[in-house]
Amino acid sequence: MYADHFSQPGADPAGPPTAAIAAAVARIGHDRVEANPALVRFTHPNMAITPNGIGQGYVTDRVVELLRRGGIEHALVDMGETRAIGAHPGGDPWRIGLENPAAPGQVAETVPLSDRAVATSGGYGTLFDPAGRFNHIFEPQTGRTSWRYRAVSVIAPTATMADALSTAFCLMPLEQTQAVAKRLGITAHFAFADGGRVVQ
Repeated sequence: MYADHFSQPGADPAGPPTAAIAAAVARIGHDRVEANPALVRFTHPNMAITPNGIGQGYVTDRVVELLRRGGIEHALVDMGETRAIGAHPGGDPWRIGLENPAAPGQVAETVPLSDRAVATSGGYGTLFDPAGRFNHIFEPQTGRTSWRYRAVSVIAPTATMADALSTAFCLMPLEQTQAVAKRLGITAHFAFADGGRVVQ
């Protein structure tokens, strides 16, 4: 909806009409999706899903499985999300740079990775409007885009988990993410608009 809106000549810089957003929100809900190994079906018209929240992580994990079955003991797999097989051949952990969302292409901090995965989500990666007000991280309750954090990176046992949690954490307050991180034994790095960073 946002991409369609801003691709139109003379698009309202305030974003899509409120009625259009409300209509989209009315179609949101996992309870409206029926899935089994043979098919995925929507119970309401005009619905769609995207695997973007876990797709890259899932593919990364499948490649890791293939490499391990082939006898690979040390490798770094990057299929949009990154997962380490073992440590670096030299014995130290792999060193992974987390991008600075305020200066894409530059590293904000480096994290060690051995037999774990890291994924980053952030609205700065896909902007819909020239002013950069609207991004691809959506609040499902409101249909509005979220700037709670500039970016969230999660280090977890699998790339699928890291991918899913980095996206979910973009919408959650720190006290909630901290509880999840502690329960699952994962690490999360949060980047804020003012340049500050928090690690849980």
